[in-house]
Amino acid sequence: MKIKDIFQKSNYGGGLFTPDEIHAVEKNITMKPATAKTKETPYINCLVRKKDIKLTPEECVRQLYIYRLINAYGYPTARIQVEYAVHFGREVKRADIVIMDQDRPIVPYIIVEVKKPKLSDGKEQLKSYCNATGAPIAAWTNGEQYSRYHRKDPNYFQDISALPRANETLADVLNENVTYEDLKLKDKIKNEKRSLRSIIKEAEDEVLANAGVDAFEEIFKLLFSKLYDEMTAANDSNYYLKFRNSGETETQLKVKVEKLFSAARGKWEGIFTDSDRIQLTPSHLAICVAALQDVKLFNNNLDVVDDAFEYLMSKSQKGEKGQYFTPRYVIDMCVRMMNPQKHENIIDTAAGSSGFTVHSIFHVWKSIRKEKGLPIGEGFTTDERTTEELNFVRDHIYAIDFDEKAVRVARTLNLIAGDGQSNVIHLNTLDYGRWGEIVKEENWNDNYNNGFKKLKKIRLKGTDTDDYANFDFDLLMANPPFAGDIKEGNILARYELGKNDKGNQQSKVGRDILFIERNLNFLKSGGRMAIVLPQGRFNNSTDKRIRDFIAERCRILAVVGLHGNVFKPHTGTKTSVLFVQKWDNELCPKIDDYPIFFATMQKTSKDNSGDKIYVRNKETGENILDSHGHLIVDHDLFNHDGMTADGIAEAFIEFAKKEKLSFFA
Repeated sequence: MKIKDIFQKSNYGGGLFTPDEIHAVEKNITMKPATAKTKETPYINCLVRKKDIKLTPEECVRQLYIYRLINAYGYPTARIQVEYAVHFGREVKRADIVIMDQDRPIVPYIIVEVKKPKLSDGKEQLKSYCNATGAPIAAWTNGEQYSRYHRKDPNYFQDISALPRANETLADVLNENVTYEDLKLKDKIKNEKRSLRSIIKEAEDEVLANAGVDAFEEIFKLLFSKLYDEMTAANDSNYYLKFRNSGETETQLKVKVEKLFSAARGKWEGIFTDSDRIQLTPSHLAICVAALQDVKLFNNNLDVVDDAFEYLMSKSQKGEKGQYFTPRYVIDMCVRMMNPQKHENIIDTAAGSSGFTVHSIFHVWKSIRKEKGLPIGEGFTTDERTTEELNFVRDHIYAIDFDEKAVRVARTLNLIAGDGQSNVIHLNTLDYGRWGEIVKEENWNDNYNNGFKKLKKIRLKGTDTDDYANFDFDLLMANPPFAGDIKEGNILARYELGKNDKGNQQSKVGRDILFIERNLNFLKSGGRMAIVLPQGRFNNSTDKRIRDFIAERCRILAVVGLHGNVFKPHTGTKTSVLFVQKWDNELCPKIDDYPIFFATMQKTSKDNSGDKIYVRNKETGENILDSHGHLIVDHDLFNHDGMTADGIAEAFIEFAKKEKLSFFA
């Protein structure tokens, strides 16, 4: 009997354990013969209890963990107890694994929970056990994920980077100096198979909900500071990371992190003001730092950072405006299909966290490095960039959004990628008639004037000084808000689609409809666009005029239907991505009859609750990890680094080459 067989169809797994550990534990498995009433059943000889125990999925995890505690951590079996009785008044519960204090053998030192397969349930169970026994250290695992805590007091359980070994103390774990190379080995995302979103949510539940602060702002400041700390450490092998709870007092820790935040503000200007400070109390900050300190942000796929911001911002005003973060796998598909080039000007007019532009940067950087014979490397990286790569970001990448929080997130990601300059601008894309007033505001100018001056240079030739209607971009990709109507007459008057069939101005028009026209006016002749739209725009009889408007101006390249779960939990609206190229005598000569690429996403990528579904090994049932050590979302939009089958993007590229489309010539 193999342990992988026992884990099948359960919420447990063996991904955290080495093949040697699994093999060693499997040697203790025996099979109890079938009887008239029972089938053949696996049992294991417990390393602590020294007797045969029925082998369930959770018992597998327990035995694997006991083996590790004995053989990797050096704890003698005499200090380990299983099913330890914890008293709650008259009620008695059983803790799964307890390591007793070395000097006080009847006092619990470490409590491990394996029976609760979800972290939230396991942590609550651990809290109750630790508070009842006074144990200072706790751990939870389901065999795939892993969390460890120091019980500072009954209210706060602080993450720790490792359990102390038998010859170590808790202070040894807390006081260690950590370099960037050390952080790579500790990376909680990779080792514990957790998302940054779940780590932040846990910290929020633990302290931020009752801290009396803006959770978005405070976590943003901490991630901003940590990014700076990592970048510094990656370029200096002798630098010890400062964003760590390394045994200082809580007040000393806050002083240290404030200095990091100040230094980061100085390097990446325009995100925070000089007067901004971390508002968390020293004790709350200590909990948050401990939760984040072993997460590696750089040299990861960008999804790690962006997933966290999506979670934070989904609770702010973006959802109310019908604008949601586009999943990274949808963005990647669009970028692959639109194939941005290093000489092209690229914009997202409803940028959110600027995923379309950042992934365009990564795409173009790969092609630049291939041309130069350089290693491709990572996308979101601390590695030094060539002048050509940096110039591409500074001179060709633009983004606009009307939500100030989203703009600051987008600017952060673009600043870091582009090493100090950003053309992410806080403006209402649709209400361009007011741009002339806004650009005169002093505070706005301080942050956005440099980018705006460059944006003006990409206007259509011959444009008047104060006219911002038409631009000359090569490529636009966007997921505009598709909830709510525009009712302001001064805005509607500027759009053809703001009028009805008789040419009269309408009283209200869907926001996404105006974005279609506005985005086409951002494009030069031959320019191309990928835009996410509600499915109804493609088949409602009442929207025929919109479809005719597009077809008159563009070649429709492709329509890709997305699954209804893609934007859950925020909305279940069915969407499709429209790909077009404006007619142009050279790049896209106008023709009446031409083939269009149609595809529909078959894999859901998320469940009905909006949680991502990941690719699993068909034989073992375990999650497959990519080259970053991260989970792979189960979709059919493109081939994930050769680890999944070709998808819609690859099929379109073949179509585009056959049709000799200009951007795949």
